[in-house]
Amino acid sequence: MQTHLAEWTVSTRGDNDVIDVSDDVQRVIDRAGMRDGLCTAFVAHSTCAMTTIEAEPGCVADLDRVLGSITPADDVYEHNVRNHDTNGHAHIRAALMGPSVTIPFASGQLCLGTWQRVVCVDFDDRPRSRRLVVQLLGT
Repeated sequence: MQTHLAEWTVSTRGDNDVIDVSDDVQRVIDRAGMRDGLCTAFVAHSTCAMTTIEAEPGCVADLDRVLGSITPADDVYEHNVRNHDTNGHAHIRAALMGPSVTIPFASGQLCLGTWQRVVCVDFDDRPRSRRLVVQLLGT
C-alpha cells in the first residue's frame, strides 16, 4: 500500500456555494499514478462540508432549501451570541454534513455514479478561501 497527499485552495462565495471539485480530485489520482484504492477528500474548515451530489441547479437549490429549513440563518445561535458572530447556522450545517467524503477508485478512476460529483459546500455567510486536502491510499 502507498499513500499520496495533495492540497490546494478554492475561493468561495459563501452562502451555500457548491463547488464541483471532481475533476481536481481525479487529477490527484492521475498525478499519483495509483490504480486502485480509496480517496478521501477533506475540507479543513468548520463552516464547510464535502459530499457527493448531482451538481445541477435543481439539486443544489433543493439542498439549500432543506438545510435552510433545518438550520435557518436567522435563528438564534449561541455561537453568534457568545462570539458576536453571524455564522452559527454555517457551523451546524457543516457539522451535519461532515468535512470529508471517501470514494473508492479503480483502474485509476473515481468510482462515481453517472451524475454523481464530488463537491465542497461553503455555508459561511461571506466569501472565503478554503483549503482542500485529498489523501489516497492504494496501489
